[in-house]
Amino acid sequence: MDPAAAVIGEAEPQPDGAIHYTVRSSLQRGPTLVRLLLPKTIDPPETRRILFVLPVDPVMQRRWGDGLVTARKLDAANRFGFIVVAPTFADWPWYCDHPDKPALRQETYFLDIVVPLVARLHPHEASRRALVGFSKSGWGAFSLLLRHPKAFGAACAWDAPMMMERPRFEMGRIVGTQENFGHYRIAALLASHGAALGKATRLGLFGYGNFRADTQRAHALMERLGIPHHYADGPPRKHNWDSGWLEESIRTLRKMIP
Repeated sequence: MDPAAAVIGEAEPQPDGAIHYTVRSSLQRGPTLVRLLLPKTIDPPETRRILFVLPVDPVMQRRWGDGLVTARKLDAANRFGFIVVAPTFADWPWYCDHPDKPALRQETYFLDIVVPLVARLHPHEASRRALVGFSKSGWGAFSLLLRHPKAFGAACAWDAPMMMERPRFEMGRIVGTQENFGHYRIAALLASHGAALGKATRLGLFGYGNFRADTQRAHALMERLGIPHHYADGPPRKHNWDSGWLEESIRTLRKMIP
């Protein structure tokens, strides 16, 4: 989709220091937001780092907390030198495209609307984009990097259902069919696309609260496939943004994108 086809509002500074952009696109069933936290000093374009904090909930629901709020509490933009970006989605975010419903094209929306918007506002190199998330968005971070290794530099996830064999957790109506799910299944992507990441370490997999077995099995698979990655099996932490895993993940991403 041509990014020009989306209607993007003017910058809306917020009392908490974030900047909001309202987006209307045919790829989503309703308006969405792209929220940014900027460091006090912004690096030149060739060394600028972008951190996409991927949501677990639709719109502005906060059942498991708010990634941007947690990033702000950590002062992540200034401490780690990232421009922090938190998009929203009109439906449960699984970062995939429905095969038949144009308004459920989450992957295309992110790649064709959100990423170009950030690139226009703050030019940077694709290799310096990082993805982070847990649960649904941890799945999304891995699938986006594996499916589009030239569009992103690194991804970290924690406590995510990485080894799902069928759609669960509201994913069915987003992905549409088992066949389409196969295009996004993490185990299959690691096997078919893992080598495309090259010899550099570009993945981080951490923690558990609800999905320890998935994390362990995904780690074991990456070991068998020879995919370089950072890994930590614990400590156990709650299944939310404030658990402590976000800071650990950002530290790791900062090592992968120096």
